[in-house]
Amino acid sequence: MSYLKHKLYGLMFSLFKHTDVEKNRISFIIDSRESFKGNLDYIKKEFEKRGNFEFHFFYKDKLSFSSFKKLASSKYIFLNDNFFPLAFMKFGDENTIVQLWHAPGASKKFGGSVDIESREILSKISENTDYLIVTSENIIGYYSEAFQMPESKIKALGLPRMDYYFENRDLDKLKKDFCQKYGISQDKKIILYAPTFRDEEKYNNVFSYLDLEDFNARLGNEYVLALRLHPKIKNFYKEDISSKGKYIDVSGYESEQELMLISDVLITDYSSIMIEYSILNKPTVFFTYDLDEYLKNERGFYYDFKTTVPGPIVHTSDELIDVLENNKFDKSKISEFVKTQFDEIDGHSSERIVNFLLNNEG
Repeated sequence: MSYLKHKLYGLMFSLFKHTDVEKNRISFIIDSRESFKGNLDYIKKEFEKRGNFEFHFFYKDKLSFSSFKKLASSKYIFLNDNFFPLAFMKFGDENTIVQLWHAPGASKKFGGSVDIESREILSKISENTDYLIVTSENIIGYYSEAFQMPESKIKALGLPRMDYYFENRDLDKLKKDFCQKYGISQDKKIILYAPTFRDEEKYNNVFSYLDLEDFNARLGNEYVLALRLHPKIKNFYKEDISSKGKYIDVSGYESEQELMLISDVLITDYSSIMIEYSILNKPTVFFTYDLDEYLKNERGFYYDFKTTVPGPIVHTSDELIDVLENNKFDKSKISEFVKTQFDEIDGHSSERIVNFLLNNEG
């Protein structure tokens, strides 16, 4: 790939390479949809506790010379996902670039672990990145491969957005508001179904594999099914995913973390949502009706999926309903899995990251 657009970013940025760095200026690189903004919000709140800092949001898709200048003059620059122009942007020694990444732990392989052609540009991005923050020492090697980054730059300090779960929240009110919004009884337990996107289109219509009529007949008195589709499904799957059976579609619900808090059980498959959900110590069941095909044709995992995931694996609708109906869960698997993905689960990830930066780069 020529990366022409990304090189143009670098050329524009070079106009400001001699800009003086403001010690109290912090920039966050984000897109106009504000995707994965959670980490950045928590880092911003933590810096606000520490003094008089100035914050600048650099929108990737809204270029301006003034925005480039503020970026160049920022002491700290945070990213939350990939930003290829970074390979061609030359920062000074006074700038500190931190990749927070938007997901906890390590699940499906990504980046340089699967895309060999991207390794060269990832290495260039790595050269311009000072730190990559992860959730556990156990996964540093995986992230080193995925980002083509030396392990010495990778720090296991936690994921800022995970601090959300340690804030005071009225769960009863959250559930009451949710139930009123969707017209369901507060007595019902909520099963959150969050399937991932498949490249093989036929596997994306979950109702081709889940017998919703049988599901509701056997579980409907106790549970309601809340379906949250992967955003990619809307963009790339051509058919409509719907069923005449009773369920609620929460694909457009703003806060996925809120859904995890108020739900009682998670159904998923290969989605990394299982990692975040595992810290809540609530049951997860893995509905993998296409397991053999997925393992053969998709990008693979950093661990043995069949022996590691924190819950029972089922392949048919009947097996799924049976697990839920008879509560066939082993919570010890959850605690074992959590230990492989997190070093600390304490609500202080943002604090650790900011302390580290101020003590080492301030």
